[in-house]
Amino acid sequence: MTRSPVIGLAGWRLPGDHFDAVELAGGMGTDGVQLDLGGPGRGPWLDAAGTVDRLRDDCARYGVRPLAVAGNTLNDIGLNAPVGSQDALRARRILIRVLDTAVALGTPLAFVPSFRRSAIDDLRDLRRTAAVLSWAAREAQARGLLLANENGLDPRRARTLADEVAAPSFRLLLDTYNPRAAGLDVLALIEATHEWIAPQIHLKDGTNGVVTRELLGEGDGRVWEALAALQAQEHPPEALILENDYRDGDMTRLALDIERVRSHEELNCQAFQASRPHT
Repeated sequence: MTRSPVIGLAGWRLPGDHFDAVELAGGMGTDGVQLDLGGPGRGPWLDAAGTVDRLRDDCARYGVRPLAVAGNTLNDIGLNAPVGSQDALRARRILIRVLDTAVALGTPLAFVPSFRRSAIDDLRDLRRTAAVLSWAAREAQARGLLLANENGLDPRRARTLADEVAAPSFRLLLDTYNPRAAGLDVLALIEATHEWIAPQIHLKDGTNGVVTRELLGEGDGRVWEALAALQAQEHPPEALILENDYRDGDMTRLALDIERVRSHEELNCQAFQASRPHT
């Protein structure tokens, strides 16, 4: 029997703070929420005194599962900072805080991005990033977590990164629109890297490589084709995280996106059941 993935929201793409994100996720009828560690320009720190305890209580109250902790502030620091630099030290401290907060919240996944100052533009960047992620993946494994990296790499370099990290607890976080924004084919990326793709994926859509206000499936991101490709590789996700930008407070658009994902997954489940041989 196939199990439908849970549907969650990315807290940093919603209006308000961490607590608002949990309440909104429950109010919209979704199953869970990914939360960001926060930081300068990114909202309150998730690991501030008392915050995790309150969030655990709120999750229980609203029937919402904490799914993952992200370290988006690393885009402002640089995962690939030169070894021994102050930024490299800051990056490692942030990684530990991300992992420890994931444990405190009870999430199975922590992830960090490789964009802006963490972007992987050449082989040196890739090797520096892989070295840090290899260390962090061992730290994650010691805590019973998976660690994922979200990036805009082409299929060959994404495979190289996973090979260089070489840790059983390491995954690649798939965002269905990041490949399109980077001028890549999401289906080719899935084919090349499916064995490393994290069990939670981000769904968003846009036009000409830019996320605007398109509903899921109405842009050029090939969202449903990407999900079908994962299914075909026998690698269906455990959680679908809506990451369109809802910070403008347009809850109608959010509700429509949630309904589209639910309808798509219901049709998938029906198709799977219909394809099974009758006994």
